[in-house]
Amino acid sequence: MGRTTTKSGVTLRDIADEVGLSVSAVSMALLDHPRIGAEAKSRVRAVADELGYVPNSAGRALRAKKADAVALIVPNTSQHVFGHSYFMHVLTGVAEVANERDAQVVISTNPDESHGMVAYERVMRSGSVDGAIVTSASVTDDNIQRLVASGVPVVLLDNFPYLPDAVSVGVDDRVAAFEATSHLIVTHGRRALAHLSGPLDHQSAIDRRDGFIAAITQHGVEGDVIEGDYSEQSGADAADRLDAVDGVFAGNDEMAFGAMVRLRARGIAVPTQVSIIGFDDFGLSRVTTPSITTMHVPAERMARLATERLFDVVSGVRIAQEDAHVTLPVELVARQSCGCSTV
Repeated sequence: MGRTTTKSGVTLRDIADEVGLSVSAVSMALLDHPRIGAEAKSRVRAVADELGYVPNSAGRALRAKKADAVALIVPNTSQHVFGHSYFMHVLTGVAEVANERDAQVVISTNPDESHGMVAYERVMRSGSVDGAIVTSASVTDDNIQRLVASGVPVVLLDNFPYLPDAVSVGVDDRVAAFEATSHLIVTHGRRALAHLSGPLDHQSAIDRRDGFIAAITQHGVEGDVIEGDYSEQSGADAADRLDAVDGVFAGNDEMAFGAMVRLRARGIAVPTQVSIIGFDDFGLSRVTTPSITTMHVPAERMARLATERLFDVVSGVRIAQEDAHVTLPVELVARQSCGCSTV
């Protein structure tokens, strides 16, 4: 028996709830994506017709013409984006591939902390890009699903476990954090550790924290987690709370540097009394005194690969589900702050 409904307000979520598929699967079914089977496509189209679903204008415009442009969506403020070297590496990688394809790069950020969806809305409403790369979204950000539902091809930079079917490129932050923490314990004999984490509403920070906890648990040592925001100041503030600690694993190099400077101001020597390891290796770690031991993240390579995959998706190349997520290796770079080197 059919239902009575109006066309206004019907979303892909309504269709997904009706047919028992994810929003992204429904979106792909309506776009006749080869990853979706014929039976599922038929069911989705039938329910879409029954509910009176009408695709939004951005999705229609996207499919109607090629814009020769891709968006880099970072759902943070522009001050945050351009103040962190990670994003400069990402932008470099994206721009290199876009230039090779004679395409433009559109950067979309939020005007302030209270407008979390603006970066997405600009892309979804404009219809002026062929696809989008999303990075640094929080785990509570459901705008990515809305972006996928709009019909815009999307590739994710980083790990988003709540979107298992999405095409993405990232690193195994948990394994890398485990290695960094184990280095402090096994190589340097540290027994009382602290982890200065990034904001724990982001998957990278969650995974690095979990890797730290797994390492101290496996090796049977004590450890504590202090949440920061990836800024140098939050590392310094955290260092004021470090007592009876002989090893620190920081969620990034900026926090490691902030902690190192503050510990030195307190008369605590690094690495003699406290060994420190950071994360990223984007430049800062090589020029500090002492230089910072860190986990090298291939951010530029990640961004290049994500952009290449986005152009593949836009051009209709089928990416098998088992190949949807690419994990690049992260390597320990031993320097002075942990005690490995005096050079």
